[in-house]
Amino acid sequence: MKRFYKQAEVSGAGPFGVTLDGRPLRTPGRLALDLPTRALAEAIAAEWNAQGDAIVPRSMPLTGLANAAVERIAPDSAGFAAGLARFAETELLAYRADRPAALVTRQQAEWDPLLAWARRRYDVDFRLVTGIIHAPQPPATLARIGAAYAAFDAFRLAALNPVVTICGSAVIGLAVAEAEIDADAAWAVGHLDELWQAELWGKDPLAEAGHAERQAELAAATGLLRLL
Repeated sequence: MKRFYKQAEVSGAGPFGVTLDGRPLRTPGRLALDLPTRALAEAIAAEWNAQGDAIVPRSMPLTGLANAAVERIAPDSAGFAAGLARFAETELLAYRADRPAALVTRQQAEWDPLLAWARRRYDVDFRLVTGIIHAPQPPATLARIGAAYAAFDAFRLAALNPVVTICGSAVIGLAVAEAEIDADAAWAVGHLDELWQAELWGKDPLAEAGHAERQAELAAATGLLRLL
């Protein structure tokens, strides 16, 4: 749509909001866009002020994530958290290649430290699996990962959703949430196999376009976490 406002500004003193020419910005479903921090409100206002003659929603990722937090996640945060925690049942970092040796070594070098961090931080222990045949993870591990995600509020869950789903890993999501790794590191460990194949056989231009889009989503998600 065409730009219909001149200026976006922060309003309120907690929760914070954003106004467009003095009128409160709402979600697509007309709910109040109540934001938990001034920093996030300022960043969303900046997205709206950066629009040109036409409003391009894809250029406002923080606005989109905030809308999702309010409309989709807040009504059932517990259910949404449980959905993300379920990725631990097929945790990417636990499924290992058995060959070639170079890939096995790289998985160990890049994935083992994250699993060790999760073990120290959450007292969890994942069962490593060779190949693609599913093997259940320890119930205590799944319970503790579930409790960790259940503790996040709707805005943090909105940010973690793209991290977990793009990387296929509940552990990577937790590591990003606690600033143990950044967006670039999350992409690298979450797509280790693909990156390794690209090093061997070259990059696919079509795949690279999709990668760039998903990397931008990861960057926006980690940006939201740092603003909370």
